[in-house]
Amino acid sequence: MSATQTRREDGAPLIELRGVTKVYGTGSAAMQALKGVDLRIHRGEFVAVMGASGSGKSTCMNILGCLDTATGGDYRFQGIAVGSLTRNQRALLRRHYLGFVFQSFNLLNRTSALENVELPLIYRHTGAQRHLRARQALHQVGLTGWEHHTPGELSGGQQQRVAIARAIVTQPIVLLADEPTGNLDSARSVEIMELLTTLNRDQGITIIMVTHEPDMAAYAKRLIHFKDGLIENDHSEREVTA
Repeated sequence: MSATQTRREDGAPLIELRGVTKVYGTGSAAMQALKGVDLRIHRGEFVAVMGASGSGKSTCMNILGCLDTATGGDYRFQGIAVGSLTRNQRALLRRHYLGFVFQSFNLLNRTSALENVELPLIYRHTGAQRHLRARQALHQVGLTGWEHHTPGELSGGQQQRVAIARAIVTQPIVLLADEPTGNLDSARSVEIMELLTTLNRDQGITIIMVTHEPDMAAYAKRLIHFKDGLIENDHSEREVTA
């Protein structure tokens, strides 16, 4: 997939899974993590994904993020059959279209906030604009003035903001967040969820978030619940806020 591929603006789903399965292991040790998942996500949605451990939600997120591949079925991203892409092409898709936020922040401890945010731009060989874009991303998450602080000098909430800035500095169209408030107290969790809501509303970033916390899932416009490798419930914004 080319980095300059035109981003579709029609009514087709941004993400579509058709009968997606995932099996780990072989023979008697085989474990079916996904059992034929159908899913459509459109540009600009904010989706919360819930389910018990082993329900398949994390496996599904890994497939959506091109961190894993499906055993069967069809995954399409902007109409492109992801299963037909090479490993390098999937890496390009991740690099140019997806942003990732994790529970554990995954920041480099000995580098500044600015340098952490610049990392994805280095991988994309962004030149003179790298510092400016990283500063702009930190400004977007409310960390102007904290550019030269290392993670150890920041609170948990600030570290997660740096992680979000790193995820959005490449201007992704999809942000995949895996338990983004899992290591935060309630006040910091609210701050992060309000930030994600703002990014979704004001920048149109499609957000897919795994969470175990119903109060965090309530920020989303859509709630998907996994059980035993399948989507058990898929609620619209009206049902989530009811």
